[in-house]
Amino acid sequence: MERVVRVHPSKTFHVLPDPVPHIIVDSNKQLHGWYSGKRECTAERLLVNPYNGCGNDCFCCYAKALPGYFQLFRKEGIITVFRDFGTSVSRQLDSLRVASCGYLSPVTDPFQSIDRTYRLSEKITRAFIERNVPIEFVTKSKVPDPVLDLMVQQSHSFCQFSFFTHREDMRLAFMKGGATCEQLFSEISRCRKRGLWVVCRIDPIIPKLTDARTDLEYLVRRAHDAGARHIVASVMDVPIRLRSEIWKHLENFGDGLVYDLQNLYSEKIDSTLHAKIEYRKRIFDWLRNCCDKLGMGFALCMEYELVDGVPRGLNKEFMNTVNCEGIDVPIYIRHGETERSLSQVQTVMAAA
Repeated sequence: MERVVRVHPSKTFHVLPDPVPHIIVDSNKQLHGWYSGKRECTAERLLVNPYNGCGNDCFCCYAKALPGYFQLFRKEGIITVFRDFGTSVSRQLDSLRVASCGYLSPVTDPFQSIDRTYRLSEKITRAFIERNVPIEFVTKSKVPDPVLDLMVQQSHSFCQFSFFTHREDMRLAFMKGGATCEQLFSEISRCRKRGLWVVCRIDPIIPKLTDARTDLEYLVRRAHDAGARHIVASVMDVPIRLRSEIWKHLENFGDGLVYDLQNLYSEKIDSTLHAKIEYRKRIFDWLRNCCDKLGMGFALCMEYELVDGVPRGLNKEFMNTVNCEGIDVPIYIRHGETERSLSQVQTVMAAA
């Protein structure tokens, strides 16, 4: 029986069942930079999201708190695919005189299973590389060969692989899709052997479940041995909009865990609950020291403390590199009206 969903009083869509439930929509989505809220990111990015919703379905994904098509995935498990988005990205890049590195993608995994059908991430990567604009990805999945074949043609493109843990049984309890832990270590090696800069993200650390120092050290060392030279870390945040769902999921991990976590998550910054600052700083201090001993870069992602009621980023205290991902990525500029490729003009350094 054909399934139809209504996402707006005037919009209905037919749900396609394979490879996973999804809808295809037309969109005038625009490339854009970071939003104007609090953020410590040390370099500009062009954010590219080919899908809303993600088949990896990490239990604590903050994107489930976002409005619009993200709520269609949160409530009904339906992914939104943006029709011909690769073509749209190409047109937009051709209209820019100045471009920063592409970021594929900040809110959903670009290589989730549905991408094997639509290959939007490959098409977007091609759009950037053919114009000599670098692109990065963040993923918990295996990377298609054609994407890497393209990325190695642009010297400032790089890779980020994100882990909950090195323990496969625990990973499976946190997410429905994605690559195995061993596959991700292999992906790090594969990308590094092709000459790409590789970042390992421990993102996020789950208090009382994945925060044991022995486990964190093992993950950092395995990432280092596989070829990563930089670590980015964060502790799980709990969007207030999602807290009931997150606590309910974690009830499966033992009596008393949720009670302990509710006591730990006593700091509210904007619309998100954070673990107590003393706990987070202990974790970050230890990880920074671990990375220093291995000669690895270290930075945090979206980690703050309240100082006189105002959020202050923690990277100034814990980061040991100039830029968040350990690599300086230039801004690119178009020199002529008919030129397709853009050229490097400056190296973006961290904000003072």
